[in-house]
Amino acid sequence: MLLKVVVETSQAVGATRSRKAKIEALAAVLGACAADEIATVVNLLTGEPRQGRIGVGWATLSAVRRDSDPSDPSDPSEPSVPEPNVTVTEIDAAFDHIAATTGSGSAGARQEILGALFARATPAEADFVVRLLTGELRQGALAGLMADAIARAADVPATAVRRAAMLGGDLADTARRALTGGEAALVEVGLEVLRPVQPMLAASAATVAEALVATGRASVEWKLDGARIQVHRADDEVRAFTRNLNDVTARVPEVVEVVRQFPARRFVLDGEAIGLTDDALPRRFQDTMSRFGTDDATSHAMTLAPFFFDVLHLDGEDLLDRPLGERAAILAGLVGEWRVPAVETDDPEVAEAFLAAALATGHEGVMVKALASRYDAGRRGALWRKVKPVKTLDLVVLAAEWGHGRRRGWLSNLHLGAREPETGEFVMVGKTFKGLTDELLTWQTERLQQIEARRDDYTVYVRPELVVEIALDGAQVSTRYAGGVALRFARVRAYRPDKTAADADTIDAVRALLAP
Repeated sequence: MLLKVVVETSQAVGATRSRKAKIEALAAVLGACAADEIATVVNLLTGEPRQGRIGVGWATLSAVRRDSDPSDPSDPSEPSVPEPNVTVTEIDAAFDHIAATTGSGSAGARQEILGALFARATPAEADFVVRLLTGELRQGALAGLMADAIARAADVPATAVRRAAMLGGDLADTARRALTGGEAALVEVGLEVLRPVQPMLAASAATVAEALVATGRASVEWKLDGARIQVHRADDEVRAFTRNLNDVTARVPEVVEVVRQFPARRFVLDGEAIGLTDDALPRRFQDTMSRFGTDDATSHAMTLAPFFFDVLHLDGEDLLDRPLGERAAILAGLVGEWRVPAVETDDPEVAEAFLAAALATGHEGVMVKALASRYDAGRRGALWRKVKPVKTLDLVVLAAEWGHGRRRGWLSNLHLGAREPETGEFVMVGKTFKGLTDELLTWQTERLQQIEARRDDYTVYVRPELVVEIALDGAQVSTRYAGGVALRFARVRAYRPDKTAADADTIDAVRALLAP
């Protein structure tokens, strides 16, 4: 398949706000792929090349593209625009070559590889490659859209595609399975101990009473303000993963030590790791996350304590489809004192009292989970609800303005965006410079320039990658922003390096805060 087809599909997807039209365009190109091209095309269209970051920055790409521009009027002997001839297999191989080019002289060698690629590419193809490698390829082809497109192209249930992708951890491989082997090939994908799965997520509720209406009889659990962890054990091997599926085993030796004590040999647990004071009170989220930022856990004064709230596998049996009530009983027998405090109830007064106890201990709220709920890996389940008295949203930083006065030289005023679930794009909902300490200002000034997309005299615009937790008093109708809503008294609580932009709250969640 020519890269031209992928580029044209990307442009078509980006040009429409219709979810149906996006899915149809993606399904059409997937249906036209050869078997060995499917995974590459999925990776390209979701903006996530198989090789990940390959060590090529914006400056290098811009220079190579400028030097390789076939439309240079100073050389009339060359055609202004080459005929499309680059294939998706060739671009994948080029990325492999660049990723493998390291050591002395590697920068020049990478430029040569890119130069040869750009010399053959059309302007539209070169622009696609630049945006792909700099993380700016945002045409709305996110995992949910692509999963539906795979289902359409392969004529299989979308639920089967999502389940295989979440358990296998690879949407591109899931596409290959679906399009070459159908539903039977997807069913073969199961939970594999030591291979992380996407965690189940929760919707929000304003009160525990509201949550119980949605869940019925539920497990009401303390919501710890820690770092989500998924811990796997296979005999003597223990591995810990973040909610983004990053392996952090070496950074959490105390978690590994606790898990080795449990009376089973093969299991998968879901939980939180949190720093505690000498009085067993929770430390700030920033302090807990600082432990995940260093490879030398022994040099850090703070230790982490793991607390678990679910079990997905135990000694050869997958438990995802068992009701939570059964999983909770199994969990209690396995982890003992390391279980997140919980109470089973359908009484709002009991749940309110349990919430008050969680808040008094310094935690941020409770989770209310239907006892009948299964574990839907990678899904935001309606039968799991989080209740936090302080209104907070996880939003994406879209830009930041240079500060004035004491904050001169720092990127200060943040532009905040909520996720549009239909398109995968981000809608600006407000700005804030409140809640930023000098430490955070220093960090974000450096970090935001690392993900810079462009700038003007006053503002640095960035790729939508950083998630920040924002406390607010509510929302109000506004014509200032495209989403028709704006935040009220927004202030920064903490950056959330444990979350990706796909985990950010939606524009619908912001609108739900509007006064009735």
